Amino acid sequence: LADPSAIGSGYTGLTTLMHEAGHAAHFANIAMPSPLFSQERSPTSVAYAELQSMFLDSLVGDADWMAKYAISRDGEAIPWDLVADQIKATHPYKVFALRGMIAVPYFEKALYEMAEEDITAESIKALANKVEMDVQGGLSARPLLSVPHILSDEASCYYHGYVLAEMGVHQTREFFMGRDGFISDNPKVGPTITEAYWAPGNSEPFLGLVENLTGAPLSGKPWVSELEQSVEDVLKEEKENYDATRAKCVDESSSEDIDLDMRIRIVDGDDVLADTAEDGSFLATCKVFEEYVQNRYAKEE
Repeated sequence: LADPSAIGSGYTGLTTLMHEAGHAAHFANIAMPSPLFSQERSPTSVAYAELQSMFLDSLVGDADWMAKYAISRDGEAIPWDLVADQIKATHPYKVFALRGMIAVPYFEKALYEMAEEDITAESIKALANKVEMDVQGGLSARPLLSVPHILSDEASCYYHGYVLAEMGVHQTREFFMGRDGFISDNPKVGPTITEAYWAPGNSEPFLGLVENLTGAPLSGKPWVSELEQSVEDVLKEEKENYDATRAKCVDESSSEDIDLDMRIRIVDGDDVLADTAEDGSFLATCKVFEEYVQNRYAKEE
């Protein structure tokens, strides 16, 4: 969905923006005496790096986050009915995403354990089909052999890091919900993550970081617990969060600008599309960039 005029591209683009912003916030807040503590390669692990980005993009699916930030161009908040429809359409099938994730490392493990003389194109395809049947319950809509990480040498034995990171995301979310009762716009979340996850850089291993913040060893239980929730329970919980946030938004001024204490330039090659120094404020810059995207990718009637 690279075309901004395509239905659904906004949600995909927003999730990607939040994901990459998580990486940026992570590496920008490492407070160690050497740049080696903030490099992407070893000892920085995939699980550690992706935990930061996946935690941030998880907010996009929260009803209270959508209640405040999923606003139409006319200034109207996303209706609860649309949020409820999304929950009904996706929650019962989230377990398939889990199975799809863990199928990749299981396939890689089995592939790399095969005897050299047994490796042929046909045996690899047969193994992929077997893992899909065993783990996913049937042949996958996204065949294992289409996963780019498996086909790229520098990304081999990489994908299990996403599984560990997702476990860390759910455990981190469970911690904040238990401690504070909410995550979106929670002023305690940033300082906690900065101190426990970001500042140490790769001086601490992934498992230690998660345990230091949450107070418990990494576990899949929070992830499984979420999957075990009924649709009715999720709807009830999210409706309460949505209503509480909308009530707060009514009392807040929507005209307040956001001061990031920094200059932001949005560029495309040599072209400067928007600049806070020229446009006056962060929100004004966002508006300029929004209009640029709309004009460039507007559909012809």
